[in-house]
Amino acid sequence: MPIKHSLKKEISKKTFQTLSKASDENVIRLVGLFEKIAPQNKKKMVVSIKKVFEKNGPNSVFLKRILADVSKNCQEKFLENFILAELLENPKERDKLVVQGSAPLFNLLISPSMRCTLRCKGCYAENYKKEDDLPFDLLDRVIGEAKEMGVTFFTILGGEPFMREDLFDIYKKHSDAYFQVFSNGTLINEEIAKKLIEVGNVMVQFSIEGFEKDTDFRRGQGTYQKVLRAMDILKRNKVPFGYSACVTRKNAEVVVSDEFVDLMIEKGALVGWYFLYMPVCGDKNTNLMPTPEQRNNQRLRRDYIRKNKPLFIVDFWNDAPFVGGCIAAKYYSHINNFGDVEPCIFTHFAQANIKNVSLREAMDCPFFKEIRKRQPYSPNLLTPCMLIDNPKVSRELYQTCKIYPTHPGAPTLVNELKDDLDKYSSEVHRIFDKVWEEEYKKS
Repeated sequence: MPIKHSLKKEISKKTFQTLSKASDENVIRLVGLFEKIAPQNKKKMVVSIKKVFEKNGPNSVFLKRILADVSKNCQEKFLENFILAELLENPKERDKLVVQGSAPLFNLLISPSMRCTLRCKGCYAENYKKEDDLPFDLLDRVIGEAKEMGVTFFTILGGEPFMREDLFDIYKKHSDAYFQVFSNGTLINEEIAKKLIEVGNVMVQFSIEGFEKDTDFRRGQGTYQKVLRAMDILKRNKVPFGYSACVTRKNAEVVVSDEFVDLMIEKGALVGWYFLYMPVCGDKNTNLMPTPEQRNNQRLRRDYIRKNKPLFIVDFWNDAPFVGGCIAAKYYSHINNFGDVEPCIFTHFAQANIKNVSLREAMDCPFFKEIRKRQPYSPNLLTPCMLIDNPKVSRELYQTCKIYPTHPGAPTLVNELKDDLDKYSSEVHRIFDKVWEEEYKKS
């Protein structure tokens, strides 16, 4: 049974009373408390966090940034709906699903609308109308079903999510969940900021490709300045936010540079997401994909940033060893605006639609079960992806499973780009197999 709301509130209250002095000793004492109340399979993670703060490094500065720069309501909602839920509630529900042979879903991605204010190079969100939006009642139902499966962490994508004003009704209704919303920043204003403070359970992740040249190259002239203005608005209102960088061959070095990361911290970003550019929308060339050498450099820079910057970053590919490789159809899944349930935000194929089945049924469809059966696709967890690192897997699934494309041009990835991706995969393994043997396998 979920812990009582009043108990969460009491723990939250005591937590921020302890943190209000913002001393490293208090942080260590607090993490020690979480160590005691955490389930057995989470204690190791909590202990590792405790050790980080004992070193009195950038992570202590990071926590102090949260205390100083995030409103009280936003702080409490994150602690109650994300941290405490993950320590005390959700793992139990996921354990039940594993026993029953289902997916231990952790994060559900949803694109309520594909409408957007921009037309970015290589993006699949264009040429959609309001009639194509996911109906409110269906969105509400899916979130409710996910919560019953132990999910309280949701990622809202698009398109541009802030084009749908009714999403704030979703955030309010599901006040016991936590949402991160990926936005291009063009619609953020003071009114939106006030609404975000009121609900408290939303963190915005701004899409940005580096500095002005790189951002405007992909997203259109003037976009960079709009993103920075949006960051200023949220920082001024103490709304938590981060940034999301699509790593391409052109900006791979820029987005992990000290200059860029320091700017993001100065603007107020608490989180940094890094995703590789993928030719998933009918794009028939791989010229924008970062090279394997650039991916490895990003891995090294990721480690440097974590050790030296007061910022929490997620490197979606290079962090795969920490979660056992690919997490598609297992720990996370994506529902598009038409209701198609995709294994991954980049895998535009499906076998089930949420309009016809429950979320649990969709997660247990034969296509998803086959994906989970094959994971990890390689013993080298630094090469986790079935689309670009192990493309033979995606082609086999496409040929043997009764799946359908969910976006125009999706089959291009497994047909026309076959030779290019096989060559790319070979180079990825040439670089990362050596890294895996020398740095990861022995540890």
